[in-house]
Amino acid sequence: MRLLRIESKTVQAHRTVLFLSFLVWVVGTCATPAAAQSGKVAVVTVSGSQRFPSEQIVAMCGLNPGDEVTKEDIQAAADRLAELGPFLNVRYRFRSRGADVEIEFQVDDAPLLPVSFDSFPWFSDEELEQSLRQAVPFYDGTAPEQGTILAVMTRTLEEMLKTRNVNATVECSPLGRPQGDGMMMQFRVVGVSLRVGAVQFSDPLAGESRRVRERLSDLIGKAYSRFAVEMFVLEQVRPAYQETGHLQAAFGRPQARFTGDPNKPLPDQVTVVVPVEPGPAFNWAGAEWSGITAFGPDALNSTLGLGLGELANGIKIQAALDRVRAEYGQRGYLDLEMDAKPVFSEVEAAGVRVHTVKYRIALREGAQYHMGEMVITGLSLAAERKLLAAWRIRAGQTFDLGYFENFVAGIEPGKDREPVFGDLPVHYDEVGRWLRKNTEAKVVDVLLDFK
Repeated sequence: MRLLRIESKTVQAHRTVLFLSFLVWVVGTCATPAAAQSGKVAVVTVSGSQRFPSEQIVAMCGLNPGDEVTKEDIQAAADRLAELGPFLNVRYRFRSRGADVEIEFQVDDAPLLPVSFDSFPWFSDEELEQSLRQAVPFYDGTAPEQGTILAVMTRTLEEMLKTRNVNATVECSPLGRPQGDGMMMQFRVVGVSLRVGAVQFSDPLAGESRRVRERLSDLIGKAYSRFAVEMFVLEQVRPAYQETGHLQAAFGRPQARFTGDPNKPLPDQVTVVVPVEPGPAFNWAGAEWSGITAFGPDALNSTLGLGLGELANGIKIQAALDRVRAEYGQRGYLDLEMDAKPVFSEVEAAGVRVHTVKYRIALREGAQYHMGEMVITGLSLAAERKLLAAWRIRAGQTFDLGYFENFVAGIEPGKDREPVFGDLPVHYDEVGRWLRKNTEAKVVDVLLDFK
């Protein structure tokens, strides 16, 4: 009996470098080289994936029980798995029992990104998803950052376009998500002149907003892109609801409806419809503080500057929270962490239902820092002396983050340097700035580098 253990295909850095290592343990007197061996596949198993079941990955590798294989065939199957994209590392080992070969692949899952369809108004997302599931059996709404799977998905979407007489290509690339953190894999159509003719909103507030109307030219007349519409909603429409107290306004997925010359073989314009659920308008019901020692709640409420019962303007609330952060920064609290969560309520006042919002604000103030030293590079000694003389926070004094930011802004290239350097000729094109914190001594050094 020959027992062989072969590990192959460690694919690092997106499978651009492949390493192959072999460990062969020969039992008995058979002297035939392992490379010359072939056998019949008895069983193929896969371990290591937390995302896909073993039998699904086995189907991807292309080896089936009964196939006649050599070591090179097993290597090729490992290569196919590694090149697909969903696996960061692929290794294998096999055991031969006479003419039979037992094969085990060991894989590590690669990060996958949610899929987004940017410019496919001819189809619903459900239709696109269904076609991809038929072409890629393990498709679950996500895609790897690279790999042969992306080519299969791209070809599938291009074939779908042909069913609508759309002669175009499909491209894909990772892109930051419009909302929240993280990336997505965006598929988009290239080679079709399809422009936005109009934008409609299901709720009248958006259409009546001056803010929104003044910026509609960012979309109308431009190439249709659902990503661009989603960014417009995030940056222009959502603030219009926030500032009118509609803090729970929800925005649905933009929809595209074809318009244009009916005599043309294909529509050349779309009307974009944005579903909006405005929700109620809320009034401010105050803030509850926890974790505060540097200030009292009355002082922080005063810093917020929001009156009980007034319209809960989301833009003003965010600015108020920023003022609290700035107040702490001016007192040397550079490690402040703030968790502000809205609590929505509905109460009855004089027979009228009133919606209110109260913020529960938890703070972790951290240490209070004092001024350490200022380290300046890139200036002449005369200019350095001028700069040190202009800096007002002395060693040991409470550090003021706001003063630091204003001071650096005042010496940026293009600003009037006379207040700091007087009539001394000083030349630089860039100012690098860093704060070097010593958490044990609770001091912070200011580092300025002029280039």
